[in-house]
Amino acid sequence: MSNQHGDPGHGDSPAAWTAVVVMLIGIAAGTVFFFLHMPTLVWVCVGVVALGLILGFVLAKAGYGVNGPRYTPKSHD
Repeated sequence: MSNQHGDPGHGDSPAAWTAVVVMLIGIAAGTVFFFLHMPTLVWVCVGVVALGLILGFVLAKAGYGVNGPRYTPKSHD
């Protein structure tokens, strides 16, 4: 069975990884704050999730997206 990516457009880039990691941190922290009844911090975490989305978009426009000039795909052997 082969593990090669036939299509490199599945978000395997620094921009996508950065966006996902920041958003996951925001969602995880927001969940904890929700159960601890801290609504202000839940809304701060909503902002962190939005920041992750914006950060991914900015990094993609800066060339770190899948088709960007600063992105070099890694071999998946």
